[in-house]
Amino acid sequence: MGTVARPSSYMATISHSISASRKTLFPNTANLSLEHKEASWMWLKSSSNISSRQPFFQVFKSGSRKFEKAVVRAASAANDENPLPGLPIDLRAYNMQHLLTGKRAFIAGVADDNGYGWAIAKSLAAAGAEILVGTWVPALNIFESSLRRGKFDESRILPDGSLMEITKVYPLDAVYDCPEDVPEDVKTNKRYTGSSNWTVKEVAESVKKDFGSIDILVHSLANGPEVSKPLLETSRNGYLAALSASSYSFVSLLKHFAPIMNPGGASISLTYIASERIIPGYGGGMSSAKAALESDTRVLAFEAGRKHKIRVNTISAGPLRSRAAKAIGFIDMMIDYSLANAPLQKELSAEEVGNAAAFLASPLSSAITGAVVYVDNGLNAMGVGVDSPIFENLDIPKDK
Repeated sequence: MGTVARPSSYMATISHSISASRKTLFPNTANLSLEHKEASWMWLKSSSNISSRQPFFQVFKSGSRKFEKAVVRAASAANDENPLPGLPIDLRAYNMQHLLTGKRAFIAGVADDNGYGWAIAKSLAAAGAEILVGTWVPALNIFESSLRRGKFDESRILPDGSLMEITKVYPLDAVYDCPEDVPEDVKTNKRYTGSSNWTVKEVAESVKKDFGSIDILVHSLANGPEVSKPLLETSRNGYLAALSASSYSFVSLLKHFAPIMNPGGASISLTYIASERIIPGYGGGMSSAKAALESDTRVLAFEAGRKHKIRVNTISAGPLRSRAAKAIGFIDMMIDYSLANAPLQKELSAEEVGNAAAFLASPLSSAITGAVVYVDNGLNAMGVGVDSPIFENLDIPKDK
């Protein structure tokens, strides 16, 4: 039986069905002095939000003094009714709606409604993106049945009261790049019968045939068959299986989907602090797989950026009490540890990771690529555990 890539507790996505052909133009003007004509430009929402530069720079030829006055005038002119020009949304209203309207996302690894993948799907959907999902083949029937029967309806509710829509669910096993890679015992396994075209290459071809292109690619896959074993007790097969399912699967997805991604698109994966810190119990090569994923993020940011004009980032998410995370066996202890030691003493919500993903997929992050973005209440910044008895005499603020 071949190793399979299961949904990770760190990634996902879902959204409204909205035509990718819709394009909205937002005029923005800058009145920089009485001597110069108005400089204006248009912001194309379906593009990577790059404005025309020449007219803007021409207004600065009179010197820095007028520029300083222009900045003051621009700042003083902003108010609640008239936000500063240049941003596609008014951040003071905390309004993410329509930020991704006209965009299409493919999320690999959504198979239930309580992980980071689902949360990212909801945040992308709330921002207006159309959602396509790739679901692990053995979990496909249960997932689709739950959707049809309304089992996820409560979880599908978006901030505006509507329900998140998934345009199409594709069977996917990202451990296999093409049909020739699939072992005979997997092909004949009863959990795979009834499904076809589920290797990475075939799914990318199916999405191209059905929709033409996508704008956002989310990798929410991880699996380590020997995750409960210390590294010294991990077999070669177990170690390589963890890397195949949890890190190379991202390389494969981007390799096959990048050609059908629109320029200015974004790709996001999920990682974990075990990539750079020792987390006893997170074994079987999984810490190595996450380290590889982060390294690959930087390399792929360069390669995909130069070749396809695609941004590549990964989110290092804190612990979440999801079904996938419970397989590790000590998720409750990690949540308690984070509550006791992170700078922000609160339990991390899946929605917070979803919102970070929506930001990274949006034009607001158009210059961010090759980054590991920590969404963990700041736990990554800590050098020691402040709940240790060693620090009991220090006056460290704590929530009651």
